[in-house]
Amino acid sequence: MFSCFLELRPIFPGEFAVWRTRCIMSSTVKSLKVTYNPVNEKNTFTSGDCVSGSVTLEAAKECHIEALMIKFKGKAEVLWTERYGQTTVTYHSKDKYFSIKHYFIRDKDDKGDDNQTLLTNHGDTYSSVVAPGCHVYPFTFQIPFQNTPSSFDGCVGKIVYSLEAKLSRSMRIPKKDSTKINFVSKEDLTSDPGLMTPQHESKDKKMKFFNSGTVAMDVNLEKTGFFQGEGLKVLACIQNNSSREIKPKYCVYRKHSFFATGKRRVSTKDLFKEVGEPIPPSSNQNVTRVITIPHDVEPSIHNCNIIKVEYRLRVYLDVKYASDPEIKFPIVILPASQVPAMLAPPPAASGFGFEPFGSTNPPAWGIVSPQPPAAPQPSDAPPPYGAYGMCPPLMDFGNKY
Repeated sequence: MFSCFLELRPIFPGEFAVWRTRCIMSSTVKSLKVTYNPVNEKNTFTSGDCVSGSVTLEAAKECHIEALMIKFKGKAEVLWTERYGQTTVTYHSKDKYFSIKHYFIRDKDDKGDDNQTLLTNHGDTYSSVVAPGCHVYPFTFQIPFQNTPSSFDGCVGKIVYSLEAKLSRSMRIPKKDSTKINFVSKEDLTSDPGLMTPQHESKDKKMKFFNSGTVAMDVNLEKTGFFQGEGLKVLACIQNNSSREIKPKYCVYRKHSFFATGKRRVSTKDLFKEVGEPIPPSSNQNVTRVITIPHDVEPSIHNCNIIKVEYRLRVYLDVKYASDPEIKFPIVILPASQVPAMLAPPPAASGFGFEPFGSTNPPAWGIVSPQPPAAPQPSDAPPPYGAYGMCPPLMDFGNKY
């Protein structure tokens, strides 16, 4: 038989007063919620877009607010651990792209900075004393014209663009709410001349053991960059001078790379495979294969210092009782939302600047007269793949990302 004892102790008057005050104040603010308005059917944003939304505060009782703000930020982060005997080493790195704040109600002790803007209600400042009921605070941000990478969520790394609302009151833990937006980097086939570069490779192999003769292939791709949903055309000339039939096969696979403190973590995954028609012995054939890139494949990421998303096309010949000769081509997958420049003129670029602290609420924060965006600042590219050795197989570290 088990018995349970409950330890009771007296509550001193001071402790009771603090407990009673906390209970009263915790019920004063019922909820804090931040929402935004989609700008297209895919609910994606890109550089230069305006992100508009509102912060909704529901108060059960009248309360005094020290500060109420909304922050828009973009960052990349990687985190993983590895064991070396009895030692566990943590690898962590972070890239910050921007952090912009709007204040509806500003703390009187906060002097502000260049990344802060005080919003007003049709020219009047918001009151720090909030009456019972729902209160809506609208905001608008403009995404900076920067060469920032697309949103990403991987096994040990992420690239996140988020809106975070924060409510501060005296002697209380701040109340927060946040939501993520799906950012897509603005790229097209003219952003990098290499995306339109054709690719060509050849391979031949002499058969041994149970086969005799040789096999060879000469493979061409029309370009390097492809949009989601586009057909990837593979042109191959295959010579089968062996004693057995062979099959051309195609595989598109993805490689995630994470970099931190001089280490690299790699994860690869085969996405889809296709098999061509058999080629009989002692024959030559020209083979054309069109492989459709799925619409839901994540775009390539090459403009982040700590995370890379890359793709390869592997073309190989399936030869029985022999190792398969293969050719690998790097390919770049672009978002389908980006219209090729040769089909549509590029949109006019708007400038990006910061409003001085204390200005009235503009229709769209940071929008000024059109001017060309500033040239992107050079950044250190991730180290080449050969710079570091392969890491141990990936593990699930608490599903942190």
